[in-house]
Amino acid sequence: MNVWKHCRTAGAACALGVGLLLGGCAGPGPQSATAAMPAKAATAAARLDNTPRVAVLSAFAPELTLLRRQLADPVTHQVQGVEFTTGVLAGRPVVLFLSGISMVNAAMNTQRVLDRFNVQALVFSGIAGGVNPGLHIGDVSVPQQWGQYLEVLIARETAPGRYTAPPFMKDAMHPNYGMFFPRTVEVVTVQQPQVHRKFWFEVDPGMLAAARQLKVPLSACTAPGKCLSNPPKLVVGGNGVSGQAFMDNAAFREYTFKTFEANVLDMETAAVGQVAYSNGVPYIAFRSLSDLAGGGDGENEMGTFFGLAADNSAKVLLAFLRAWQP
Repeated sequence: MNVWKHCRTAGAACALGVGLLLGGCAGPGPQSATAAMPAKAATAAARLDNTPRVAVLSAFAPELTLLRRQLADPVTHQVQGVEFTTGVLAGRPVVLFLSGISMVNAAMNTQRVLDRFNVQALVFSGIAGGVNPGLHIGDVSVPQQWGQYLEVLIARETAPGRYTAPPFMKDAMHPNYGMFFPRTVEVVTVQQPQVHRKFWFEVDPGMLAAARQLKVPLSACTAPGKCLSNPPKLVVGGNGVSGQAFMDNAAFREYTFKTFEANVLDMETAAVGQVAYSNGVPYIAFRSLSDLAGGGDGENEMGTFFGLAADNSAKVLLAFLRAWQP
């Protein structure tokens, strides 16, 4: 609502701070402007492009570099400051965009692409922290499901070192880490309009099956010539987890692996998975290890290897787009 227009119509004087805070006027009258406004049903934004496309997303710009270079016939669209680029990638019509870093950005911009484009599937390419000790930097992980491991109850301490969840919170599916008790999230879909709780958001089985057939040569050396001690490999299956924190802690990494049997962790994919589930759109994510989430011998490795990891992930995604038959 235009606050100033309403104020002029009502003949009342508005102060900017009060007007913006209350959504209306600070002048006389029996009702606030907000209360006086009739409820309106939400309307879908107009599509910017009707071509059936695969939405290809990454969290931040370096993860999308290789893919942007290979995009043919690019056309750029702006939606509330976010750039979406349509074109052809590996022979498929796509729309490329950055989700932004964090769960909220990823969910918000994934819903934007679904609202404004004719998206048939969602494919994520990016870097991640390695959780499984059997994986190494440069490996590409393609989990079969993703969960929000930092969706937690913070419990009270009922005895020294003992934390207890309230009796009315019975949905904990996994062991706690001190005061932190993992929880499921509430979701609804068109097919299941009743609120239900869910932890794992499964990727599309057909997309996962196609990923299992891929044979992709992966890079083992950075541009300056620093090479990995283990040749990178593609690992399809297992679990991934996402949360709103950059993780660089050996003890919490160990807990995450044991509790969730996670191969990798990041800050976006489970949010994308939840939006995909809610909208009934298939999704899959390719995540290459840029660091060991605190499990390495020295300082965090991301600054050294994020470019190599981002390109390895993108290479697998391109091979997937060429091979996958929806």
